[in-house]
Amino acid sequence: MANLETRYLGLKLKTPILAAASSISSHIDRIQQAEEAGAGALVIRSLFEEQILQQALKFEEDLAVGSDSFAEALSYFPNIEYGEAEEHLMWIKKTRDAVDFPLIASLNAYSPGTWVKYAQKLEGTGVSALELNPYAVAVNPKMRGADIEKELYDVVKAVISEVKIPVSVKLSPYFTSLMNVASELQGLGVSGLVLFNRFLQPDIDAENEKVISEMVYSHPIESRLPLRWIALMSNELKLDLAHNTGIHTGVDTARALLAGASVVQVASVLYKEGIPYLSTILRDLEAWMAEKGYSKLEDFRGKLSAAEVDDPFTYERAQYVNLLLGQN
Repeated sequence: MANLETRYLGLKLKTPILAAASSISSHIDRIQQAEEAGAGALVIRSLFEEQILQQALKFEEDLAVGSDSFAEALSYFPNIEYGEAEEHLMWIKKTRDAVDFPLIASLNAYSPGTWVKYAQKLEGTGVSALELNPYAVAVNPKMRGADIEKELYDVVKAVISEVKIPVSVKLSPYFTSLMNVASELQGLGVSGLVLFNRFLQPDIDAENEKVISEMVYSHPIESRLPLRWIALMSNELKLDLAHNTGIHTGVDTARALLAGASVVQVASVLYKEGIPYLSTILRDLEAWMAEKGYSKLEDFRGKLSAAEVDDPFTYERAQYVNLLLGQN
């Protein structure tokens, strides 16, 4: 049997397949299923600052009900403050006690102080690492690309200075110079990158003339974008790279590892096939390794990275040029 052990963010994992941040992690029994099916670790669904603020606002509104009619009665109650993310944090602690494999917290915020505050709170739950998820659409016409990057660096620097657990960043593919951003993050002390943040796009229902939002599962063809960048980055940077989009099979996993990925993260396929399907992906990976004569992941990890292939230009422009010139 093949040895599927790997390391990611300084953590020793039994397998290179992680359950990505999703609603799957909203239920402890599902997390236990993922562990039993062979997941090396699980990324807990993100703690979103908007969610916290909305809940806090609702709390304040509930306290205010009837205040006009019974204002004097308010003096009988002590000052009550919203518990912020306590429910989410307590749930993570409970989950930590229920499973043995590493749990990675995920955080999405937008105000600098909030990133640090909740990073520390999440660290206190006993998670093994933290994934920063700066999911935001840049719509301010006065904000330059350099400003967006500086904002990211400031957040990462502040978080890393205040927590002791490893930190990874889930990047967008839309930076002008992605390699430079990755290099800067490495310099700040980031342990790994997740490639990429899959932006869910709204659609328009022309028949009913309204904007709609729906969950669209990833397709294996989407794996090519992170595959290219992992192949380009894996030898240039000393970071653990997680392939996050379009992994549906054991062969998809093998492709990511050949490019140089440390691990892959899966979610869509678990919604489509069920959490136990993780074991099928692992069996397929083992079968592929047996066919190729590999006994462990390091036998082939990075074998097809840009630095190892005969023509590294293939990952840049050569593929595009050759395909166009080959058209009749």
